[in-house]
Amino acid sequence: MSYVVAVRTLCEFAAKVGDLDLRFTPAPTAQQGIAGHGTVVSRRGKHYEAEVSLSGLYKQLRVRGRADGYDPGYNRVEEIKTFRGDLHAMPDNHRQLHWAQVKVYAWLLCQTRGLKEINVALVYFDIGTQKETMLVEKHSADALELHFDHLCERFVAWAEQETQHRLARDTALTGLAFPHAEFRPGQRHLAESVYKAALSGRHLMAQAPTGIGKTVATIFPLLKASPGQKLDKIFFLAAKTPGRALALDAMELIGKGKDSAVLPLRVLELVARDKACEHPDKACHGESCPLAQGFYDRVVAARQAAVRAAVLDQQALRAIALAHQVCPYYLSQELVRWSDVVVGDYNYYFDISAMLYGLTVENDWRVAVLVDEAHNMVERARKMYSAELTQSSFRYARKSAPKSLKTVLDRVNRQWNDLYRNQEAEYAVYHAIAEKFLFALQQAGTDITDLMTDEPDSVSPELQRFYFDAMQFSKLAEVFGEHSMFDITTDMSGNKPQATLCIRNIVPAPFLKQRFATAHTVTLFSATLGPHHFYSDMLGLPDDTAWIDVESPFMAQQLSVRIARTISTRYQHRSHSLAPIAKLIAAQYSHTPGNYLAFFSSFDYLQQVLDLFAELYPDVTIWQQSRGMGESEKQDFLARFTDGGQGIGFAVLGGAFAEGVDLPGERLIGAFVATLGLPQMNPINEEMRVRMDQIFGKGYDYTYLYPGMQKVVQAAGRVIRTQDDRGYIHLIDDRFARPDVMDLLPAWWQVQ
Repeated sequence: MSYVVAVRTLCEFAAKVGDLDLRFTPAPTAQQGIAGHGTVVSRRGKHYEAEVSLSGLYKQLRVRGRADGYDPGYNRVEEIKTFRGDLHAMPDNHRQLHWAQVKVYAWLLCQTRGLKEINVALVYFDIGTQKETMLVEKHSADALELHFDHLCERFVAWAEQETQHRLARDTALTGLAFPHAEFRPGQRHLAESVYKAALSGRHLMAQAPTGIGKTVATIFPLLKASPGQKLDKIFFLAAKTPGRALALDAMELIGKGKDSAVLPLRVLELVARDKACEHPDKACHGESCPLAQGFYDRVVAARQAAVRAAVLDQQALRAIALAHQVCPYYLSQELVRWSDVVVGDYNYYFDISAMLYGLTVENDWRVAVLVDEAHNMVERARKMYSAELTQSSFRYARKSAPKSLKTVLDRVNRQWNDLYRNQEAEYAVYHAIAEKFLFALQQAGTDITDLMTDEPDSVSPELQRFYFDAMQFSKLAEVFGEHSMFDITTDMSGNKPQATLCIRNIVPAPFLKQRFATAHTVTLFSATLGPHHFYSDMLGLPDDTAWIDVESPFMAQQLSVRIARTISTRYQHRSHSLAPIAKLIAAQYSHTPGNYLAFFSSFDYLQQVLDLFAELYPDVTIWQQSRGMGESEKQDFLARFTDGGQGIGFAVLGGAFAEGVDLPGERLIGAFVATLGLPQMNPINEEMRVRMDQIFGKGYDYTYLYPGMQKVVQAAGRVIRTQDDRGYIHLIDDRFARPDVMDLLPAWWQVQ
């Protein structure tokens, strides 16, 4: 049995040495890189061969990849690297890695075509000047074979280990038993549907009620399907931290199995860089951070230690990383290649520069993707493919910029002002982005790039922030279409008029289609995922995507909904609602002591009720969600909900604890929800409706729209609406829309 590895992966594993060096150096975008490659190829002769597919075998290791180009006239294989700035500033270990890659391609060419020697070239193409720098060495086939064998020998022991791991993994998964004695009602239906979708290579949308064990019911069937479908990876993607925690708990449960035998499965949790960084006050390079110094020399041992662990959550990975003095965040990125299940946020696969998607394409992985709480995907995907520029931030950047940038930034400012000079309304939508403004913005980006390359210390944090925002804006402007809209919001209240520019994505489908197409199977699941055609259309799912609606196993008698009709929580009545709400919570707590969650529509409202409650009922234990809570603080908040415990946690609707939190049994016995106001239509939402009508046609069912728009559900023949003051919409699910509940709705819910 051979083990297949890409040339790039082989070289990064066996030829990368020295420091981790992530000092920002302006680099070409993916599009610029593709264009640069195209320019170089266009300059070659008519017999030049581009993108040459190659493959070779060393023992049981098969190495494959594509050489950028081969010129038979010069007998020269080329590795093309695009860059901008000073080529001499490139770190030595980067250049060494480039040579290692092109030499592997050279040997594969010699082996394939029977060449005794070959010219090996690194072609560095400056996208700014459009000039090439070519470094050429002549090597014999024998010397190249020795180089190839040396790299492969360093990798082959790892390959043998990986082959054995894959065999052991697939054998164990074939006989894997469900971790519980029996399925819960509805759980088998969901699990069977996920399994069938994997077998047929289709995607699945599953609406399944909370409480049936959706996490286990989606992960387990994919694990069972992995051997037969030859799945390389399973990606479990969550919207929030609690979703990741549930997935890791499910993996631990499944991994142990009924007989307590440990499943040979590698599970990795990915967390954001700012949450994993050990030295946030230091830069990511060997001269600043001790965990970056010699990273690639020490990561070999750290990697070996990590793959022996069953579940690498944030804490376990950190312990291994620090034991080997390497950066935990970049160790986790290294381990993605060698993990079976990866748990992370949506953005790791769906974002514009998603790492998991990029690695899947690069390594030709066969992957299955699970999208937890998938009703969040529309809003999250819209944000991924939106960009905003604020003129106030630009002006701060402009003030801090060196004189060499004054002319180009002044031009940006003039064109910015021209965009809204004749705008009468505070908010307006435009069908296109002015070319003069985009040209000025792109020129500013080029000049700032040059400055960052030549004089990195002269760039202020404000200027760097504007630079990143401008690059994102420009990138999305290049693909601007009917799926997005360009709007300008003005502010005339200060001394100087200013405007915020936004490319606001409405329909993320065009950006996400290829990500869905790349995966072997994707399951999107949530308790509220209807109407399914809306999510399918908005996200760009294939036409043959399956849909199931798992029946709720719960009876009406299990749900107690009590509505306080005498308390108005409208914004203008907020101050009068504080005492009644505090008394209502206290009365329920006194009647049935235990753990409760109290949700409010904003942090301000939460704080006002909490302060009064603490004053009136000092003997009741309370804790609260605060703004900007870190991972450990969120975990501490949930840890307060213990079996047999008594107390009240105060949280906000739409926040970290509003969904995806599993508090079974007596860890949570009730919840209070205070919402505000009626839905208000605003100009942004109206324009979005118009644009969506243009895309999908008039009369389209907009049951779920952008936050701030009406969320309407037909339940028992009535339309029910409500909205909090943060723009999040709440509804009564049709499963609970019994007449006796409907009749209790207060007038401000506007039952029609």
